[in-house]
Amino acid sequence: MVALLGVADEFLRLIESSVGTQIDVRGNAITVTGQPGEVAFTQRVFDELLALLDSGHELSADVVRRSIAMMRSGGDRPADVLSMNIVSRRGRSIRPKTVNQKRYVDAIDNHTIVFGLGPAGTGKTYLAMAKAVQALQSKQVNRIILTRPAVEAGERLGFLPGTLSEKIDPYLRPLYDALHDMLDPESIPKLMEAGTIEVAPLAYMRGRAQPYDAKVLTPDGYRELGSLQVGDLVTGSNGLPTPVLGVYPQGAREVYRVTAQDGASTLACAEHLWTVRTPSDKRRGRSRTVQTSEMMGQLRAAHAHRFELPMMEPAAMESQDVPLDPYALGLLLGDGCLTLTTTPSFSTNDLELVERLQDGLDESGLTGDGAEVWSHGSPTDFVLRRRGGGGRGGVITANPVTAVIRELGLGGTNSFTKFVPHAYLRNSVAVRLAVLQGLLDTDGGPVVQKDRTTRIQYTTISERLRDDVVFLVRSLGGVAYWRTRASLGRAPGLARGRAVRYNHDAFVVDIRLPAGIAPFRLTRKQQRYDASGGGRPMRFIESIEPAGVRDTLCIQVAAEDSLYVTDDFLVTHNTLNDAFIILDEAQNTTAEQMKMFLTRLGFGSKVVVTGDTTQVDLPGGQQSGLRVVRRILDGVDDIYFCELSSADVVRHRLVGEIVDAYARFDAEGAADAAEARERRARRQA
Repeated sequence: MVALLGVADEFLRLIESSVGTQIDVRGNAITVTGQPGEVAFTQRVFDELLALLDSGHELSADVVRRSIAMMRSGGDRPADVLSMNIVSRRGRSIRPKTVNQKRYVDAIDNHTIVFGLGPAGTGKTYLAMAKAVQALQSKQVNRIILTRPAVEAGERLGFLPGTLSEKIDPYLRPLYDALHDMLDPESIPKLMEAGTIEVAPLAYMRGRAQPYDAKVLTPDGYRELGSLQVGDLVTGSNGLPTPVLGVYPQGAREVYRVTAQDGASTLACAEHLWTVRTPSDKRRGRSRTVQTSEMMGQLRAAHAHRFELPMMEPAAMESQDVPLDPYALGLLLGDGCLTLTTTPSFSTNDLELVERLQDGLDESGLTGDGAEVWSHGSPTDFVLRRRGGGGRGGVITANPVTAVIRELGLGGTNSFTKFVPHAYLRNSVAVRLAVLQGLLDTDGGPVVQKDRTTRIQYTTISERLRDDVVFLVRSLGGVAYWRTRASLGRAPGLARGRAVRYNHDAFVVDIRLPAGIAPFRLTRKQQRYDASGGGRPMRFIESIEPAGVRDTLCIQVAAEDSLYVTDDFLVTHNTLNDAFIILDEAQNTTAEQMKMFLTRLGFGSKVVVTGDTTQVDLPGGQQSGLRVVRRILDGVDDIYFCELSSADVVRHRLVGEIVDAYARFDAEGAADAAEARERRARRQA
């Protein structure tokens, strides 16, 4: 009875003043006297309060007052609303306290994007934060992102004194305070360091960008980021095309060169997002999404690389016809002579390669023109001649292989000027792999080390061919490192017993290819490679260095993981997957900022936007994005607008009355203004 009626009958007097009945209490008996309807209502009030007590809810004057208001409105039962537990910490539970708040919480559960609109004190941000923590703890999302505009400084935070944290903390303090109410304070710095919780001004949300001249892989090869338009196709992490959903200029920003340990690099701003795995992530079988700035100064742990980037699957590119079988081309680039001063020739100790070269000529249809691989007595030297010589009916005709070599632009090239023609580099996976296999069967091979997986090594003295091999490997989802073996100072080699000096530097390329991709066709090499296994290609971030200020752009792609392939086949992204994102004080966003924010939505994410359209602080009379977004998105499925009012204020009782008083004042002012306009119109008439 004490819990029900309150200390010194506080709750009893509150109930009696709110209902039109007389209530008498004798021991454990409560007697209600009055009109039948009011008596029945009073009985239901006591029943609901007892139900709350039975559910473990502690009554207070505020709870009693709200319960009576809910029952008067004929909405949800107070026991259903006030006993709904979202997050509990140290015996304190966070629950909705009004019917509208419960509808708001239910909407967050049932919709991807929810707008919570209403005056200050209605719990919009606090309840959204509680739902975010609940979603993180139940592993429905991987991270929480909290943001609000910093318009009081015109978003020109650089003019404020102090460090970056000191500049932005005043604008984000309410979000920090709510976090500390719901999580252990000791865990918050760890979660923020790991990128699980991100708190940032809205301006930093839009900064996930790369320079206009950054390269993006497409099915037709690389294109500059600035040339992309909505609907264009780019390559996702699965190697398949995915359409561009949005293109957003970001203005001039400071950018950084992010370099992997294999030499691959690209430019991105400090807020650009990267999906990475740390050693602890690997043990837990997960990955994380971090900003460029979050990795700076933390690239190594115990002298080991810390952040591993995802590898792209073999990139699908547009298939195109080629005049020479790609494997045969790789063999000729490796051990062929294409100078055109003599008949094209091929040198090898492996007769298996001679047979495969002849098969390649057959596949290309060149044998129909009389091309054949012919030996003039040497066991290692072969020519690609035309059967019957170069004459036909008294007319000298070109060697068909020579004609193809000229067509590909390879005529006259030698060991240090050879290259892979563009038509073979920008072609299907099968074509690119066949070229690489031909090159590795001639000038490459497996390198076996005890107790280690087998890597592949390739050597050439052509700088351009080196780059083409690196491109082929990366385009197939592998990694390639290269180093230079200088000719100066090297001991001469031997040719038929005599010393031969090295005239050109050699480039040694170490290669790792993904499982399922055979690097060789030559039987002896493939068997040796298979004996130890090829290992797993891996990429780690080696360095992040400032690279000046550049005009930047960001794109949104339709890939399920929001990843796309940028320079040197690096995998990156800039939308937010599996995240719970809260935009607070949204009335201070412009229409453009609101569009930018909403289009950041990734797969598996939820967005809650909160704000009060009566408290817009935008400078210069700019229109609030929160005021127009309802008209723009009205009727869009899976988006919900929840209206909260002064009846939902959960701060001091006076706050609700203040909100109502201002609403009446504004309404009277609007009525006076309308009346004044009507009087002016009558005078003018």
